[in-house]
Amino acid sequence: MTKKSPKPSICVVGACNIDLVSYVPRMPAIGETLHGTRFQIGFGGKGANQAVMAAKLGAQVSMVTKLGQDTFGEDTLKNFNSYGINTEHVHFTSEAFSGVAPIAVNPEGQNSIVIVTGANDLLTEEEIEAARPVIAQSGAVVCQLEIPLNLTLKALKVAREEGVLTIFNPAPARQELPAELYELSDIICPNESETELLTGLPVESDAQAETAAYQLLERGVKTVILTLGERGALIVDQQGARRIETQTVNAVDSTGAGDAFVGSLATFLAQGVAFDEGVMKACAIATMSVQKLGTQTSFPSADEIGNL
Repeated sequence: MTKKSPKPSICVVGACNIDLVSYVPRMPAIGETLHGTRFQIGFGGKGANQAVMAAKLGAQVSMVTKLGQDTFGEDTLKNFNSYGINTEHVHFTSEAFSGVAPIAVNPEGQNSIVIVTGANDLLTEEEIEAARPVIAQSGAVVCQLEIPLNLTLKALKVAREEGVLTIFNPAPARQELPAELYELSDIICPNESETELLTGLPVESDAQAETAAYQLLERGVKTVILTLGERGALIVDQQGARRIETQTVNAVDSTGAGDAFVGSLATFLAQGVAFDEGVMKACAIATMSVQKLGTQTSFPSADEIGNL
């Protein structure tokens, strides 16, 4: 059960990266040097993005992560503080650089991303255990796959032990995941390519997506939310399958759209919004994000979304 609160509490356990974004006329071929049209540096990492999205919607957010003792790490901490995110469990290490993500974005808004996780890999199970009080007080805990698998499992275990809603975003996707991970996930939120990798099934049509989602449900997940880009999202649970439509827009940059969806979904569900309505609102926010350049900079605030 989610905890109803006018100011929902979210805990995100995951990675922080600095996005190094190059805007290119097309994706380069192997061995090719290509002139880009523009470059920018932004804050990223799926965990950090989802935390910032929730904070921009007014949630009380705690972040559990590890940064390098470098300029990128210092700037990431400042960024969290600027959004009022609780950084009590943001750790630092001198043994690795902060994570980075070089990103190429083409004129259609499609992206190609390389992630070098760095300090994110050095977060420990003991540090996650130390965050148990924060996790226990949350309305939802959000995890991904940008940190080592054992750490994601640890965070989900602590949340389940404390009776907190668990939301698992299996990204970047891996072909094989332990059964326990599915069983610890109240909600799993993969996109199309992640679903195909996890299940080995195509998701090009609604019928195919539904078949793949049911396979994930059979692995022990309580609810599957398969995000389908401009086609919206598909919800599959014990009550059946239903698709949530979203508005068709001209996307300029899809980077971070999935994180906008997950961060906003966690916020709405922790606030006590009805499930399907929360998914619909999260779809709308993700759609808003692809109409602006950048990652966290493209996420709308509570004031910008109005009443949706």
